[in-house]
Amino acid sequence: MYDYDLLVLGSGPSGQKAAIAAAKLGRRVAIVDRRDMLGGVCINTGTVPSKTLREAVLYLTGLSQRDLYGSSYRVKEDITVADLAARTQHVITRQTDVIRDQLARNRVAMITGTGRFADPHAVWVDAGSGRETRVSFDKAVIAAGTRPARPESVDFDDRTIVDSDGVINLQAVPRSMVVVGAGVIGMEYASLFAALGTKVTVVERRERMLDFCDEEIVESLKYHLRDLSVTFRFGEEVAAVEKHRTAALCVLRSGKKIVADTVMYSAGRQGQTDDLALEAAGLTADHRGRIQVDANYRTAVDTIYAVGDVIGFPALASTSMEQGRLAAQHACGEPSRTMSELQPIGIYTIPEISFVGRTEDELTETSTPFEVGIARYRELARGQIVGDSYGMLKLLVSPEDGRLLGVHVFGTGATEVVHIGQAVMGCGGTVDYLLDAVFNYPTLAEAYKVAALDAANKIRNITRIDG
Repeated sequence: MYDYDLLVLGSGPSGQKAAIAAAKLGRRVAIVDRRDMLGGVCINTGTVPSKTLREAVLYLTGLSQRDLYGSSYRVKEDITVADLAARTQHVITRQTDVIRDQLARNRVAMITGTGRFADPHAVWVDAGSGRETRVSFDKAVIAAGTRPARPESVDFDDRTIVDSDGVINLQAVPRSMVVVGAGVIGMEYASLFAALGTKVTVVERRERMLDFCDEEIVESLKYHLRDLSVTFRFGEEVAAVEKHRTAALCVLRSGKKIVADTVMYSAGRQGQTDDLALEAAGLTADHRGRIQVDANYRTAVDTIYAVGDVIGFPALASTSMEQGRLAAQHACGEPSRTMSELQPIGIYTIPEISFVGRTEDELTETSTPFEVGIARYRELARGQIVGDSYGMLKLLVSPEDGRLLGVHVFGTGATEVVHIGQAVMGCGGTVDYLLDAVFNYPTLAEAYKVAALDAANKIRNITRIDG
């Protein structure tokens, strides 16, 4: 009756996993996406290029080794955009090949072009030939992703004034840069360019950055970035950006003026739903292009699902993949599953931040007793070996039953190290597990033992005095 049992609009992380999950269940599946966007924004302009760029910067600048070899240590003195782009393009090409192979092995058809709904069971696909093809489906998954939000008052030229997608295509490493917005993407790029030697100024209208993170961790990051000559302007807002022949002039509402080679706007993301003709399928999107879904990622139309960044928070590649799988399984009539509430957050600043569970502020607001256990990388042999004197791991522990309430990591390998705490929390483990466990030596994971001992000693002292 239909061309496909499941049609997926978009080939990003959520779209890939939705398509493969349905194919594994024996359904006829196809993905619609542009030829040059296989893998979505994640592979081509977002997560993978930015994290690859970060690794290239860390290696070429020798930044992570300066504690060992001195502040003047460099692997390469004059780092060019070509140096950075070579590694980035290599990873994008390899990752695209992996995705193409996975889809082919699972017999997922790739339909090249852009799709728009014709009705609740069909889309028109424009392959750029001037003629559209109608493709019908029983169920559909919208995984269209997002693009950087661009304020209408700003004249973007992708050279002097750029967004977070365009910044990876700069023709030269800027000597100075203004980053507008101190969210995750803004801070990742601010730290990346600061490591390259760019004079970075961060402008944020709120009074602090990354306000969903542990305050002590954020203060550690801020201190480290200031050491890299990053200037912060909190409680400030950009009123205008004037383009000049060789630079841009940022005018703040307070009257301050900042001259920079490049201005990068990180003003959130906008769902890519404008061209989907949602109304033809009986759907609507909000002012940010986001589509509302239920607990099973089903939209207002029973046969159409939406997953990934296009449905809003948390808008992470990791959670998007799981949403895609769960939506496809529900669409195929599989027993419903739910996503774990323990979702780690990883922020790829320099140094990294990662956490799972609750923060001190959240626990305090709900009057939940907790004790803090801290391990500092400089006290670990592995920390000395890798030259990380600033990293730390913080455990938030319930003094009543020893449960881990939160795990917060700052420093080398934070986005990997956090998973140990996530596993313990997910299995209902307590601080006693970490106290009794034997970790490889020397490792950064050993920080869990040190932090657990710190928390246990504090709890023991309180129990001894308080009875």
